[in-house]
Amino acid sequence: MPLSQSSSALCAKTVRRTVSQLARKLRPSLSEDGISVAKLSVIGQVHRAGTLTPTELAAREGVKLQTLTRLLAELEAGGWLQRTRDRADGRRSLLAVTPRGTKRLFEAARDTRDRLTRLIEVHLSAAERSLLLDSCALLERLNAALDVDANCADPSMVRGG
Repeated sequence: MPLSQSSSALCAKTVRRTVSQLARKLRPSLSEDGISVAKLSVIGQVHRAGTLTPTELAAREGVKLQTLTRLLAELEAGGWLQRTRDRADGRRSLLAVTPRGTKRLFEAARDTRDRLTRLIEVHLSAAERSLLLDSCALLERLNAALDVDANCADPSMVRGG
C-alpha cells in the first residue's frame, strides 16, 4: 500500500533531520590541522576526481568560483592541494590533492568509520544492524534519485525494487 502524501512528507522530514544530525555529529575534528568541514569537502571532491579545475570544483560543490578562491589559497598554503597549469590549455589550472592531503583525508574517514563502528556494535543488535543495512540501501536509492532529479526533467524515471 503506497504511503499517503502526509506519510511521505513525514518520512522526508524525518530522513532529512536524522541524516543531517548524524552527519553533523560524525564530522571529524580536524581543528588541529585547520581543516574545516568545507575544506574537507573540497579535498574529498578533488581526491575523488583526481584533478579538477577550480570551475569544475565550484560546480561540484554548488558554490560560486569566487567563494572558493580564499579556501583554495588556504589549502594550497597548508600543503593540502597543489595547483598546476593545464598542459592542454595553459590558461586553466588543475587542482590535485597532495600526499599530505590524501593521508589526512583517509585518517578522517577512518576515524569516523571506527567511531561509528563502535557505536553500532554497542547500541544495535544483529537484527537492527541488518535493518540498518537495508535502510542504507534505501538512502542510496534516494541519493541516486536526487542526482537524476538534478539532471533531468522527469525524476519518476528512477525506480528501484
